[in-house]
Amino acid sequence: MPLTGKISSGGFDEIILPRCGRPRSEVLTGPAFGVDVSLVELPNGLGLAMTSDPLSLIPSLGLQESAWLSVHLMANDMATTGFAPQYAQMVLNLPEDLPEADLITYWDFVHQYCNDVGVAITGGHTGRIPQQNSTIAGGGTMLLTAPLPNILISHKARAGDVVLVTKDCAMSSAAILAMSFPETVKNKLGKEVYDQACGLFYQTSSLKDALTAAAAGGITAMHDVTEGGVLGAVYEMAIASGNGVSIDSDLLPLGTAQQAICGLFGIDSRFCVGAGSMVMSVNPEQVQYVIQYLQQNNIKATAIGTFTDKTKGYTLTENGVEKPMPYHATDPYWGAFFNAYKNGWK
Repeated sequence: MPLTGKISSGGFDEIILPRCGRPRSEVLTGPAFGVDVSLVELPNGLGLAMTSDPLSLIPSLGLQESAWLSVHLMANDMATTGFAPQYAQMVLNLPEDLPEADLITYWDFVHQYCNDVGVAITGGHTGRIPQQNSTIAGGGTMLLTAPLPNILISHKARAGDVVLVTKDCAMSSAAILAMSFPETVKNKLGKEVYDQACGLFYQTSSLKDALTAAAAGGITAMHDVTEGGVLGAVYEMAIASGNGVSIDSDLLPLGTAQQAICGLFGIDSRFCVGAGSMVMSVNPEQVQYVIQYLQQNNIKATAIGTFTDKTKGYTLTENGVEKPMPYHATDPYWGAFFNAYKNGWK
């Protein structure tokens, strides 16, 4: 397991997967690497999908922005089902020195953002934790019910499907780094790039992307882009579905501001936190219609490769040369953020 970031595929298989409590026949999709949600069969043809994520509380970013991440990163996971989340449980492990006024502000925005996407907060736990100085302030779980046959799961991607990605790479990384170190970014890259990067922050919801694509039809699976970036999400989706994958790096939508910010912080935008983008597995006969349908709804979508037979492996073509696709257990965003902080970047 890496010192920071998500557990690796090998660590997950060795540590977590063999120890998941009592097997129950109604659990159709349990813990799995590269899978955003769990799925339980309910009576009357329904399914219960659920996901859990940390809750963000990042002082340098702001209370409203932290609330946005807390709600929408979970909602993005739920969106991979093709349906919107309905319920949430929230656990707040708060710092001892967090003023009550700040808690009220933070929680008011959590309430607002949940209300906006139709989520009822149904319970949880709230308390202060001694020596809690992390940017993670607890965790949450979102749930939904929907007709079981219609719920999408990332392991349903099929060999031959086209890999589609919405928006651009590294949206959340660029936005958070710019907002956390505004003086440095303005001085080094200029105010225009800073403003563009900050403007990406409230585009980091991919709920509309997923629901619009599901309405278009032809989607076999979706996977939310988080740690590891777009290429990490593609790799995870291939592992989850038992497929290989072939991606052309030249087709990746990179974004001008993201490239500038990632260059300044010394990270590769293809492999760093990219909330707001959604990776989709699409029937090749319907992919052009899906792209057009998304574009008609003001959602950028780009075909970047194909899922293949597992025997063909996981490949990335760069400058016309095909090579094995790398997978980084630790997202470079974390090191970039903390190095900038330690170096006194403002």
